Amino acid sequence: MKSPVTGVVSLILALLVLIVAYSSAFTVDQTEQVLVVRFGEPKRVVTEPGLNFKAPFIDTAIRIDKRILDLENPSQEVIASDQKRLVVDAFARYRIKNALRFYQSVGSVQAANLQLTTLLNASLRRVLGEVTFIDVVRDEREMLMNRIRGQLDHEAEGYGIQVVDVRIRRADLPEQNSQAVYQRMQTERQREAAEFRAQGGQKAQEIRSKADREATVIIAEANSAAEQTRGAGDAERNRLFAEAYGKDPDFFAFYRSMSAYEHGLRSSDTRFLLRPDSDFFRYFGNPSGKPQPGAEATAGAAKP
Repeated sequence: MKSPVTGVVSLILALLVLIVAYSSAFTVDQTEQVLVVRFGEPKRVVTEPGLNFKAPFIDTAIRIDKRILDLENPSQEVIASDQKRLVVDAFARYRIKNALRFYQSVGSVQAANLQLTTLLNASLRRVLGEVTFIDVVRDEREMLMNRIRGQLDHEAEGYGIQVVDVRIRRADLPEQNSQAVYQRMQTERQREAAEFRAQGGQKAQEIRSKADREATVIIAEANSAAEQTRGAGDAERNRLFAEAYGKDPDFFAFYRSMSAYEHGLRSSDTRFLLRPDSDFFRYFGNPSGKPQPGAEATAGAAKP
């Protein structure tokens, strides 16, 4: 029969074994690498995933990410070689390629981000300060990003870090300069628009003047042709009247009198102050237009 003390001791020993086994074993994930440190002194780096062992209680497993990490850099103001101020928004991507050097130099990802931010800002000012604003914005942007990445990677190598990529997300003028440039561009476009409108107005005036001139010429030619036609018609009418008068003077006189009656005695407001025996009314008293014998005698007697 076992004593209770033996059972307690066995339980304690089993518990100690479990604690020792737990403190001596560790697993490495695919996304990380582990640095084994003994009393602050690095012993080895484990990069392969799986189960590994260390000395219990005296060794410490420090896990370091081996994936590509992002570094977000706050916007910085940079002066280009043409003395134009730029607001540059950039970011970088890096990985820890030497865990031991990384641990000895910076120790953590947060400290590495602070150090890389300083180095990235210095590299941005150094590289962008050698080129013009147009080079940064348009012409040589890809080449400049590669230069910045190369310089940052060289400086970060001492921290066990490999810089994978550096990108300039935005490079623009400061807000006050952007407003001034926008106002200048707006003024220039308004000037061009006013110039185009003036040219269009001048062209429209030329077209309108040409059309008015052609219309005046056409109307003048039409009036000239009308006057010639009217003159020819009047001449032909007078010729016909002359022929009619030569053939029958009495009929021509009758026709002229009837025309005079038609145009002179209208129903609108025509008034004549004439003697009844005047020559104008001779066809009223005699269809032949000749005065009656009694009327001639009366007219002769009335003369003194």
